[in-house]
Amino acid sequence: MLAYDDTGAAARRPVVLIAHTIRGRTDFEEEKARELAKAGYLGVAIDLYGGGKQVRPPEEARSLMNALNTDRKLLLERMQLALAAVSRVPEADPAYMAAIGFCFGGKCVLDLARSGADLAAVASFHGLYDAPGIHNETPIKARVLVLHGWDDPLAPPETVVALGQELTRKQAHWELVAFGQTGHAFTNPMADGTTKGLCYNPEASALAWERMLAFLKTAFTPE
Repeated sequence: MLAYDDTGAAARRPVVLIAHTIRGRTDFEEEKARELAKAGYLGVAIDLYGGGKQVRPPEEARSLMNALNTDRKLLLERMQLALAAVSRVPEADPAYMAAIGFCFGGKCVLDLARSGADLAAVASFHGLYDAPGIHNETPIKARVLVLHGWDDPLAPPETVVALGQELTRKQAHWELVAFGQTGHAFTNPMADGTTKGLCYNPEASALAWERMLAFLKTAFTPE
């Protein structure tokens, strides 16, 4: 799903891919694409599972996610295919491309950066940080922004430290923003705390989005 502001001149726009949560591409990711369009970008909500379904039973979504979690080469290939496809869209400026992801999508965009992809930036919102075991020593070209809830039970402090060490070893330009009293899925209004550690935090969500927009602006500014 592509979103862009077509009220001005028909110019190419910097591209921001949006990788989805465990649920697949939903209204949540499509709304993020629209928000990015308002900021002047070509927002692209991608579907890593395939088939175009927007609503999946939880067990189906988990099965699809687990298949990619256990085959990180396949996960990366799908991210690379999405990047290549959108680079050919007439409204896209392939010289200025970035990717953001939420939860499982945060892992996806970090894997894309780990591959050495020629991206300006990636941003992970409450992502998962385990390394894929491929491209272990490949330098990271993209700027990396990690937006993290410090009380996230799926990404405890030791995994955050390990990610920082990995990014430093791979020569990445990286930064971490950690929100206290904040858990997993803090950008998602549907996370109501029913599952312990998963709860929407509107203040952290708004601050994280603002930081991401500033980060993209810097990354897309020619040096």
